[in-house]
Amino acid sequence: MSDNTSSLNPDSAMPPRLPLPEFIALIAMLFATIAFSIDAMLPALPDIGKELMPYDINRAQLVVTSFVFGMGVGTFFTGPLSDAFGRRPVLLIGALVYMLGAALAWYSQSAEGVLIGRGLQGLGAAGPRVVAMAIVRDLYSGRQMAKLMSFTMIVFSLVPAIAPALGAMIIAVSSWRGIFMAFVIFSMITVIWVYFRQGETLPVDRRIPLKPARFAYAIREAFANKMFLLSVLVQTLIFGLLMALISSTQQIYDTSFGRESEFPFWFGASAVIAASASLINARLVVRLGMRSLISTALLIQFGISVVMAIMGAADLWPAWLAFPAWFFWSTSLFFMLGFTLGNLNALAMEPMGHIAGMAASIIGAVSTVFGIAIAIPIGLSFNGTYTPLAIGSVICTFLGYLIMLQIKKLERVN
Repeated sequence: MSDNTSSLNPDSAMPPRLPLPEFIALIAMLFATIAFSIDAMLPALPDIGKELMPYDINRAQLVVTSFVFGMGVGTFFTGPLSDAFGRRPVLLIGALVYMLGAALAWYSQSAEGVLIGRGLQGLGAAGPRVVAMAIVRDLYSGRQMAKLMSFTMIVFSLVPAIAPALGAMIIAVSSWRGIFMAFVIFSMITVIWVYFRQGETLPVDRRIPLKPARFAYAIREAFANKMFLLSVLVQTLIFGLLMALISSTQQIYDTSFGRESEFPFWFGASAVIAASASLINARLVVRLGMRSLISTALLIQFGISVVMAIMGAADLWPAWLAFPAWFFWSTSLFFMLGFTLGNLNALAMEPMGHIAGMAASIIGAVSTVFGIAIAIPIGLSFNGTYTPLAIGSVICTFLGYLIMLQIKKLERVN
Protein backbone atom coordinates (compact mmCIF):
# COMPACT_ATOMS: atom_id res chain seq x y z
CA MET A 1 0.00 0.00 0.00
CA SER A 2 1.33 3.42 -0.89
CA ASP A 3 2.26 5.81 1.89
CA ASN A 4 0.15 8.51 0.25
CA THR A 5 -3.02 6.56 -0.28
CA SER A 6 -5.83 5.60 1.88
CA SER A 7 -7.39 3.11 3.57
CA LEU A 8 -7.31 -0.02 5.58
CA ASN A 9 -11.09 -0.40 5.32
CA PRO A 10 -12.59 0.48 1.94
CA ASP A 11 -15.93 1.16 3.57
CA SER A 12 -14.46 3.79 5.88
CA ALA A 13 -13.53 7.35 4.99
CA MET A 14 -9.83 7.68 5.80
CA PRO A 15 -7.66 10.75 5.21
CA PRO A 16 -4.67 10.64 2.86
CA ARG A 17 -1.58 9.50 4.71
CA LEU A 18 1.10 12.01 5.48
CA PRO A 19 4.45 11.42 3.79
CA LEU A 20 6.19 8.83 5.93
CA PRO A 21 9.07 11.07 7.12
CA GLU A 22 6.62 13.76 8.25
CA PHE A 23 4.38 11.18 9.92
CA ILE A 24 7.33 9.70 11.83
CA ALA A 25 8.46 13.18 12.91
CA LEU A 26 4.97 14.13 14.09
CA ILE A 27 4.44 10.92 16.06
CA ALA A 28 7.92 11.22 17.56
CA MET A 29 7.21 14.77 18.67
CA LEU A 30 3.97 13.67 20.31
CA PHE A 31 5.77 10.88 22.15
CA ALA A 32 8.59 13.28 23.03
CA THR A 33 6.17 15.42 25.04
CA ILE A 34 6.65 12.96 27.89
CA ALA A 35 10.44 12.81 27.81
CA PHE A 36 10.76 16.58 27.46
CA SER A 37 8.36 17.19 30.36
CA ILE A 38 10.39 14.93 32.65
CA ASP A 39 14.02 15.36 31.60
CA ALA A 40 14.00 19.14 31.23
CA MET A 41 12.94 19.39 34.89
CA LEU A 42 15.86 17.37 36.28
CA PRO A 43 18.36 20.28 36.48
CA ALA A 44 15.66 22.41 38.15
CA LEU A 45 14.95 20.06 41.07
CA PRO A 46 17.63 21.50 43.42
CA ASP A 47 16.39 25.08 42.84
CA ILE A 48 12.75 24.09 43.26
CA GLY A 49 13.60 22.30 46.49
CA LYS A 50 15.51 25.29 47.89
CA GLU A 51 12.80 27.80 46.95
CA LEU A 52 9.57 25.94 47.67
CA MET A 53 10.58 23.00 49.90
CA PRO A 54 13.51 24.26 52.01
CA TYR A 55 12.68 22.02 54.98
CA ASP A 56 12.52 18.85 52.91
CA ILE A 57 14.45 19.29 49.68
CA ASN A 58 13.98 15.64 48.72
CA ARG A 59 10.29 16.41 48.10
CA ALA A 60 11.40 18.12 44.90
CA GLN A 61 11.33 14.65 43.31
CA LEU A 62 7.53 14.93 43.50
CA VAL A 63 7.74 17.38 40.60
CA VAL A 64 8.61 14.36 38.46
CA THR A 65 6.40 11.75 40.10
CA SER A 66 3.29 13.97 40.21
CA PHE A 67 3.56 14.44 36.46
CA VAL A 68 3.97 10.72 35.83
CA PHE A 69 1.10 9.91 38.22
CA GLY A 70 -1.22 12.35 36.44
CA MET A 71 -0.21 10.85 33.13
CA GLY A 72 -0.97 7.35 34.39
CA VAL A 73 -4.44 8.35 35.53
CA GLY A 74 -5.20 10.23 32.32
CA THR A 75 -3.93 7.40 30.17
CA PHE A 76 -6.76 5.11 31.26
CA PHE A 77 -9.47 7.53 30.11
CA THR A 78 -7.84 8.92 26.99
CA GLY A 79 -8.08 5.75 24.93
CA PRO A 80 -11.82 5.17 25.47
CA LEU A 81 -12.52 8.81 24.69
CA SER A 82 -10.51 8.59 21.46
CA ASP A 83 -12.34 5.40 20.49
CA ALA A 84 -15.67 7.17 21.01
CA PHE A 85 -15.01 10.66 19.66
CA GLY A 86 -12.03 10.23 17.35
CA ARG A 87 -8.29 10.72 17.69
CA ARG A 88 -7.91 14.39 16.80
CA PRO A 89 -10.34 15.96 19.31
CA VAL A 90 -8.94 14.01 22.25
CA LEU A 91 -5.35 14.70 21.26
CA LEU A 92 -5.96 18.43 20.88
CA ILE A 93 -7.93 18.77 24.12
CA GLY A 94 -5.24 16.82 25.97
CA ALA A 95 -2.60 19.22 24.66
CA LEU A 96 -4.65 22.19 25.88
CA VAL A 97 -4.95 20.64 29.36
CA TYR A 98 -1.19 20.06 29.31
CA MET A 99 -0.56 23.73 28.52
CA LEU A 100 -2.98 24.83 31.24
CA GLY A 101 -1.12 22.70 33.80
CA ALA A 102 2.24 24.11 32.70
CA ALA A 103 0.91 27.67 33.02
CA LEU A 104 -0.45 26.91 36.51
CA ALA A 105 2.89 25.48 37.64
CA TRP A 106 4.68 28.54 36.22
CA TYR A 107 2.39 30.93 38.11
CA SER A 108 2.12 29.10 41.45
CA GLN A 109 4.09 30.39 44.41
CA SER A 110 3.70 27.29 46.57
CA ALA A 111 4.93 23.73 46.33
CA GLU A 112 1.35 22.48 46.36
CA GLY A 113 0.39 24.71 43.44
CA VAL A 114 3.36 23.53 41.38
CA LEU A 115 2.57 19.89 42.11
CA ILE A 116 -1.09 20.36 41.18
CA GLY A 117 0.00 22.03 37.95
CA ARG A 118 2.38 19.17 37.21
CA GLY A 119 -0.33 16.62 37.88
CA LEU A 120 -2.64 18.47 35.50
CA GLN A 121 0.18 18.61 32.97
CA GLY A 122 0.58 14.85 33.21
CA LEU A 123 -3.16 14.36 32.84
CA GLY A 124 -3.08 16.32 29.59
CA ALA A 125 0.08 14.59 28.36
CA ALA A 126 -1.85 11.32 28.35
CA GLY A 127 -3.60 12.61 25.21
CA PRO A 128 -0.52 12.80 22.97
CA ARG A 129 0.91 9.66 24.56
CA VAL A 130 -2.05 7.35 23.98
CA VAL A 131 -3.59 8.85 20.86
CA ALA A 132 -0.29 8.89 18.98
CA MET A 133 0.03 5.14 19.51
CA ALA A 134 -3.58 4.58 18.43
CA ILE A 135 -3.04 6.64 15.26
CA VAL A 136 -0.06 4.46 14.34
CA ARG A 137 -2.15 1.32 14.92
CA ASP A 138 -5.00 2.76 12.82
CA LEU A 139 -2.68 3.02 9.83
CA TYR A 140 -0.11 0.23 10.29
CA SER A 141 0.16 -3.24 11.82
CA GLY A 142 2.56 -6.08 12.55
CA ARG A 143 6.26 -5.78 11.83
CA GLN A 144 5.68 -2.74 9.65
CA MET A 145 4.24 -1.03 12.70
CA ALA A 146 7.21 -2.14 14.78
CA LYS A 147 9.61 -0.79 12.16
CA LEU A 148 7.83 2.56 12.08
CA MET A 149 7.85 2.69 15.88
CA SER A 150 11.60 2.08 15.83
CA PHE A 151 12.22 5.03 13.53
CA THR A 152 9.94 7.10 15.75
CA MET A 153 11.98 6.07 18.78
CA ILE A 154 15.15 7.35 17.09
CA VAL A 155 13.75 10.87 17.00
CA PHE A 156 12.16 10.41 20.41
CA SER A 157 15.48 9.29 21.90
CA LEU A 158 17.16 12.56 20.97
CA VAL A 159 14.88 14.52 23.32
CA PRO A 160 16.51 13.23 26.54
CA ALA A 161 19.86 14.13 24.96
CA ILE A 162 19.03 17.81 24.82
CA ALA A 163 16.27 18.27 27.41
CA PRO A 164 18.46 18.52 30.56
CA ALA A 165 20.90 20.86 28.84
CA LEU A 166 18.00 22.95 27.53
CA GLY A 167 16.51 23.06 31.02
CA ALA A 168 19.86 24.20 32.44
CA MET A 169 20.14 26.91 29.77
CA ILE A 170 16.64 28.20 30.53
CA ILE A 171 17.44 28.32 34.25
CA ALA A 172 20.64 30.24 33.50
CA VAL A 173 18.88 32.98 31.50
CA SER A 174 15.65 33.16 33.54
CA SER A 175 14.77 30.73 36.33
CA TRP A 176 13.31 27.27 36.76
CA ARG A 177 9.89 28.75 36.04
CA GLY A 178 10.94 29.48 32.47
CA ILE A 179 10.97 25.75 31.77
CA PHE A 180 7.18 25.67 32.09
CA MET A 181 6.85 28.30 29.39
CA ALA A 182 9.03 26.12 27.16
CA PHE A 183 6.52 23.31 27.71
CA VAL A 184 3.69 25.58 26.55
CA ILE A 185 5.56 26.56 23.38
CA PHE A 186 6.48 22.94 22.61
CA SER A 187 2.88 21.78 22.98
CA MET A 188 1.57 24.69 20.95
CA ILE A 189 3.74 23.63 18.01
CA THR A 190 2.32 20.09 18.10
CA VAL A 191 -1.25 21.42 18.31
CA ILE A 192 -0.78 23.54 15.20
CA TRP A 193 0.93 20.70 13.35
CA VAL A 194 -1.80 18.17 14.14
CA TYR A 195 -4.62 20.62 13.45
CA PHE A 196 -3.45 21.54 9.97
CA ARG A 197 -1.72 18.34 8.81
CA GLN A 198 -2.98 15.16 10.47
CA GLY A 199 -6.47 14.07 9.51
CA GLU A 200 -8.76 11.89 11.61
CA THR A 201 -7.71 8.22 11.39
CA LEU A 202 -10.73 6.66 13.11
CA PRO A 203 -13.83 6.82 10.86
CA VAL A 204 -17.23 7.21 12.49
CA ASP A 205 -18.30 3.65 11.59
CA ARG A 206 -15.37 2.22 13.57
CA ARG A 207 -15.96 4.20 16.76
CA ILE A 208 -17.05 2.60 20.02
CA PRO A 209 -19.84 4.46 21.85
CA LEU A 210 -18.96 5.76 25.29
CA LYS A 211 -20.77 3.11 27.34
CA PRO A 212 -19.45 1.52 30.55
CA ALA A 213 -20.54 -1.93 29.45
CA ARG A 214 -18.47 -1.64 26.29
CA PHE A 215 -15.45 -0.49 28.25
CA ALA A 216 -15.80 -3.40 30.66
CA TYR A 217 -16.02 -5.80 27.74
CA ALA A 218 -12.95 -4.26 26.08
CA ILE A 219 -10.97 -4.52 29.31
CA ARG A 220 -11.95 -8.17 29.77
CA GLU A 221 -11.08 -8.91 26.17
CA ALA A 222 -7.67 -7.25 26.45
CA PHE A 223 -6.68 -8.99 29.67
CA ALA A 224 -8.03 -12.32 28.44
CA ASN A 225 -5.49 -12.18 25.62
CA LYS A 226 -2.34 -13.75 27.04
CA MET A 227 -0.05 -12.14 24.49
CA PHE A 228 -1.37 -8.70 25.42
CA LEU A 229 -1.17 -9.35 29.16
CA LEU A 230 2.35 -10.76 29.15
CA SER A 231 3.64 -7.99 26.87
CA VAL A 232 2.22 -5.35 29.22
CA LEU A 233 3.82 -7.04 32.24
CA VAL A 234 7.25 -6.92 30.61
CA GLN A 235 6.73 -3.30 29.63
CA THR A 236 5.75 -2.48 33.22
CA LEU A 237 9.00 -3.93 34.54
CA ILE A 238 11.06 -2.01 31.99
CA PHE A 239 9.19 1.24 32.58
CA GLY A 240 9.66 0.87 36.33
CA LEU A 241 13.39 0.37 35.82
CA LEU A 242 13.52 3.40 33.51
CA MET A 243 11.79 5.64 36.05
CA ALA A 244 14.08 4.39 38.81
CA LEU A 245 17.08 5.28 36.65
CA ILE A 246 15.75 8.74 35.81
CA SER A 247 14.83 9.55 39.41
CA SER A 248 18.23 8.42 40.73
CA THR A 249 20.62 9.49 37.99
CA GLN A 250 21.22 13.11 39.01
CA GLN A 251 21.89 12.09 42.61
CA ILE A 252 24.34 9.45 41.41
CA TYR A 253 26.22 11.92 39.23
CA ASP A 254 26.30 14.41 42.10
CA THR A 255 26.70 12.34 45.28
CA SER A 256 28.55 9.31 43.96
CA PHE A 257 30.86 11.01 41.46
CA GLY A 258 30.79 14.76 42.23
CA ARG A 259 29.78 15.67 38.67
CA GLU A 260 26.55 17.64 39.22
CA SER A 261 27.53 20.47 36.86
CA GLU A 262 28.40 17.97 34.13
CA PHE A 263 25.17 16.00 34.51
CA PRO A 264 23.25 17.44 31.49
CA PHE A 265 26.15 16.67 29.17
CA TRP A 266 26.76 13.11 30.33
CA PHE A 267 23.01 12.42 30.35
CA GLY A 268 22.75 13.82 26.84
CA ALA A 269 25.69 11.72 25.65
CA SER A 270 23.96 8.59 26.98
CA ALA A 271 20.79 9.46 25.10
CA VAL A 272 22.64 10.10 21.83
CA ILE A 273 24.48 6.79 22.04
CA ALA A 274 21.32 4.93 23.03
CA ALA A 275 19.37 6.42 20.11
CA SER A 276 21.30 4.14 17.77
CA ALA A 277 19.55 1.15 19.35
CA SER A 278 16.25 2.12 17.72
CA LEU A 279 17.95 2.38 14.33
CA ILE A 280 19.52 -1.05 14.76
CA ASN A 281 16.18 -2.44 15.92
CA ALA A 282 14.44 -1.01 12.85
CA ARG A 283 16.90 -2.85 10.62
CA LEU A 284 16.61 -6.15 12.49
CA VAL A 285 13.00 -6.40 13.61
CA VAL A 286 11.48 -7.42 10.28
CA ARG A 287 14.08 -10.18 9.83
CA LEU A 288 14.47 -11.44 13.41
CA GLY A 289 11.11 -10.59 14.97
CA MET A 290 10.08 -8.58 18.00
CA ARG A 291 10.19 -11.39 20.56
CA SER A 292 13.76 -12.46 19.85
CA LEU A 293 15.09 -8.91 20.07
CA ILE A 294 13.28 -8.20 23.34
CA SER A 295 14.48 -11.43 24.94
CA THR A 296 18.08 -10.94 23.84
CA ALA A 297 18.16 -7.34 25.09
CA LEU A 298 16.79 -8.36 28.50
CA LEU A 299 19.24 -11.25 28.86
CA ILE A 300 22.26 -9.09 27.98
CA GLN A 301 21.15 -6.36 30.37
CA PHE A 302 20.61 -8.91 33.12
CA GLY A 303 24.23 -10.05 32.74
CA ILE A 304 25.63 -6.52 32.79
CA SER A 305 23.51 -5.57 35.80
CA VAL A 306 24.69 -8.61 37.77
CA VAL A 307 28.30 -7.53 37.23
CA MET A 308 27.51 -3.94 38.27
CA ALA A 309 25.60 -5.06 41.38
CA ILE A 310 28.44 -7.30 42.56
CA MET A 311 31.23 -4.83 41.78
CA GLY A 312 29.31 -1.94 43.30
CA ALA A 313 28.22 -3.73 46.48
CA ALA A 314 31.74 -5.01 47.12
CA ASP A 315 33.34 -1.70 46.06
CA LEU A 316 35.70 -3.53 43.71
CA TRP A 317 36.07 -0.91 40.99
CA PRO A 318 39.41 0.91 40.81
CA ALA A 319 38.86 4.63 41.36
CA TRP A 320 39.72 5.49 37.74
CA LEU A 321 37.27 2.92 36.37
CA ALA A 322 34.22 3.50 38.60
CA PHE A 323 32.73 6.40 36.66
CA PRO A 324 33.36 4.92 33.17
CA ALA A 325 31.69 1.71 34.37
CA TRP A 326 28.66 3.65 35.60
CA PHE A 327 28.40 5.65 32.40
CA PHE A 328 28.64 2.51 30.27
CA TRP A 329 26.00 0.70 32.31
CA SER A 330 23.53 3.59 32.55
CA THR A 331 23.87 4.11 28.80
CA SER A 332 23.26 0.40 28.23
CA LEU A 333 20.01 0.69 30.20
CA PHE A 334 18.80 3.42 27.85
CA PHE A 335 20.14 1.39 24.92
CA MET A 336 17.97 -1.54 26.00
CA LEU A 337 14.86 0.61 25.61
CA GLY A 338 15.41 0.82 21.85
CA PHE A 339 15.05 -2.95 21.57
CA THR A 340 12.15 -3.35 23.98
CA LEU A 341 9.55 -0.61 24.46
CA GLY A 342 8.62 -0.03 20.82
CA ASN A 343 8.55 -3.77 20.13
CA LEU A 344 6.50 -4.46 23.25
CA ASN A 345 3.98 -1.80 22.29
CA ALA A 346 3.62 -3.32 18.84
CA LEU A 347 3.43 -6.83 20.30
CA ALA A 348 0.66 -5.88 22.70
CA MET A 349 -1.28 -3.80 20.17
CA GLU A 350 -1.15 -6.40 17.38
CA PRO A 351 -4.29 -8.34 18.42
CA MET A 352 -6.10 -5.18 19.58
CA GLY A 353 -6.67 -3.29 16.34
CA HIS A 354 -10.45 -3.22 16.79
CA ILE A 355 -10.12 -1.56 20.23
CA ALA A 356 -6.81 0.23 19.65
CA GLY A 357 -7.63 3.28 21.77
CA MET A 358 -8.73 1.28 24.78
CA ALA A 359 -5.80 -1.11 24.41
CA ALA A 360 -3.35 1.80 24.24
CA SER A 361 -4.91 3.21 27.39
CA ILE A 362 -4.55 -0.05 29.28
CA ILE A 363 -0.91 -0.40 28.21
CA GLY A 364 -0.10 3.15 29.24
CA ALA A 365 -2.04 3.15 32.51
CA VAL A 366 -0.84 -0.23 33.76
CA SER A 367 2.81 0.23 32.78
CA THR A 368 2.88 3.77 34.23
CA VAL A 369 1.06 3.30 37.54
CA PHE A 370 2.63 -0.06 38.39
CA GLY A 371 5.95 1.01 36.92
CA ILE A 372 6.01 3.94 39.35
CA ALA A 373 5.23 1.47 42.15
CA ILE A 374 8.38 -0.41 41.11
CA ALA A 375 10.49 2.72 40.71
CA ILE A 376 9.69 4.39 44.05
CA PRO A 377 11.24 1.77 46.36
CA ILE A 378 14.29 1.48 44.11
CA GLY A 379 14.73 5.25 44.08
CA LEU A 380 14.16 5.62 47.84
CA SER A 381 16.83 2.97 48.43
CA PHE A 382 19.51 5.35 47.13
CA ASN A 383 22.41 5.19 49.59
CA GLY A 384 25.01 7.30 47.85
CA THR A 385 25.86 4.58 45.32
CA TYR A 386 24.26 3.01 42.27
CA THR A 387 24.10 -0.43 43.92
CA PRO A 388 20.34 -0.31 44.78
CA LEU A 389 19.59 0.62 41.18
CA ALA A 390 21.78 -2.24 39.92
CA ILE A 391 19.98 -4.73 42.17
CA GLY A 392 16.64 -3.40 40.93
CA SER A 393 17.83 -3.84 37.35
CA VAL A 394 18.86 -7.44 38.02
CA ILE A 395 15.39 -8.24 39.37
CA CYS A 396 13.42 -6.42 36.67
CA THR A 397 15.38 -7.77 33.70
CA PHE A 398 15.37 -11.33 35.06
CA LEU A 399 11.61 -11.31 35.59
CA GLY A 400 11.11 -9.71 32.17
CA TYR A 401 13.18 -12.43 30.52
CA LEU A 402 11.20 -15.18 32.26
CA ILE A 403 7.96 -13.65 30.99
CA MET A 404 9.37 -13.46 27.46
CA LEU A 405 10.06 -17.19 27.63
CA GLN A 406 6.36 -17.68 28.35
CA ILE A 407 5.51 -15.49 25.35
CA LYS A 408 7.69 -17.66 23.11
CA LYS A 409 5.98 -20.80 24.42
CA LEU A 410 2.60 -19.19 23.75
CA GLU A 411 3.69 -18.35 20.21
CA ARG A 412 4.71 -21.96 19.54
CA VAL A 413 1.37 -23.24 20.84
CA ASN A 414 -0.53 -20.87 18.59
